Parts: sequence; C-alpha cells; structure tokens
Amino acid sequence: MRRRAVADANVNAEVQRRYKEFIDLLPLTIALAGLPHSEAGRYYGEEQIESRLYTVRHAYKAARAIARETVQKSQG
Repeated sequence: MRRRAVADANVNAEVQRRYKEFIDLLPLTIALAGLPHSEAGRYYGEEQIESRLYTVRHAYKAARAIARETVQKSQG
C-alpha cells in the first residue's frame, strides 16, 4: 500500500511539473505561433481550430526546445 502511495505522489509531482512548464512556456508559445485573434462576434470553424491547434502544438515544441537549449548552455 505504501509503494502505491509513493508512486501516486511521484505521478502527481510529475503532472504538476509538466503543468507548470506548460504555463511558463505559454507566452513564448503564443508569440511563436503568431496567430491573430478572431474578430469580435466571429468564431472559427472546426477546420480552422484544428489548423490553429496544429500551429500551437508545433510552437510549444519549439518553445520547449528553446528553453531546454538555453538551460543546457547556461549549465555547461
């Protein structure tokens, strides 16, 4: 029972770490994605949302890579 509690705590800590990383990288991700805001009263269609999601995912991957590269350079 104790092992499971420790494992659950480790998983929870990892989820929190990833969430914090995501939140910390969000401004850079949005900037890299460069997507315009929708006009007032107009909404994106399903295909437009999928396209924007694809762009944001790739921008997030780039933001993570930049952050990791920067951290590694500062350590080494």
